[in-house]
Amino acid sequence: MKNKKKKLIIGIIIVLVLILAAAFLFVGNYFCNYALNPAVTNGVESDDEVEKTPDNEEKEAAAVWLTGESEDVWLTSDDSLKLHAFKVDAKKPSNKYVVLCHGYKGEASNMAIYGKHFYENNYNILIPDARAHGQSEGKLIGMGWPERRDIIKWVNTIVSDDEDAQILLMGVSMGAATVMMTSGEEDLPSQVRAVVEDCGYTSVWDEFEHQLNEMFGLPPFPVLNVSSVVVKMRAGYFLGEASAVKQVARSHTPTMFIHGDQDTFVPFAMLDQLYDAASNEKEKLVIPGAAHGEARMTDSKTYWDAVDRFAQKYIK
Repeated sequence: MKNKKKKLIIGIIIVLVLILAAAFLFVGNYFCNYALNPAVTNGVESDDEVEKTPDNEEKEAAAVWLTGESEDVWLTSDDSLKLHAFKVDAKKPSNKYVVLCHGYKGEASNMAIYGKHFYENNYNILIPDARAHGQSEGKLIGMGWPERRDIIKWVNTIVSDDEDAQILLMGVSMGAATVMMTSGEEDLPSQVRAVVEDCGYTSVWDEFEHQLNEMFGLPPFPVLNVSSVVVKMRAGYFLGEASAVKQVARSHTPTMFIHGDQDTFVPFAMLDQLYDAASNEKEKLVIPGAAHGEARMTDSKTYWDAVDRFAQKYIK
């Protein structure tokens, strides 16, 4: 009788554990899809939706420029995804290059307005579609972590054609996190002379923790813990390891950190965390009154004067 009762209790415990595990797996998978599946339209809003700027005419002019001047280029990622980028040659022969990285749920063409600026300064332009965005393959958004290896491959395509290349990496929001994460890689070619990040987050974990609280009023445990395991299974990395803070601490590449002081999507406080972590040559630019992704538009002259001055220090 005692043995039967003991077996019953053990059976109930096993069933409860399985139910609990299934529930956690469901929650983790739901959040993974909500945040990282580009096909989910009711998930986290895109950077384009966050950025409510009135400079549509300027953006449209830049898009026309990109369409007229660019060619499509492709490469295969380390995990066999076909990745796309727009390439624009400089007006005159030049060994100056800029690689521009777009934001979350955006695409390469969103960076045309940045590309056109550098084109006027006689840079060669490369604007990749991040994996799972635009014309690039991929089922999940990487938030900059797997993309850091993609950017290394794009940089290598430049270096293979021009050993004397002087390369600037620049990104906005998720693109900013991407270039920061790239800067900490040991095999980053020496031809990358400088990095400019605009409103990037400290880590994927930190940004998701912020969004989880903002949108659902939930603490990180247990949702992010379980989601991190699911992301590892589906995308190959834990949320905690995708850290821009750790990568800039390892970086030897001069970096400019930009943020608007009214940014609540990627909290303004993350700027100092990133800047303080960097031990390389660095500069910081705060644009008063700028919300997320709006620093360029809010004070265009200050923004571009600072970016150009910084780039000219390292790219001759």
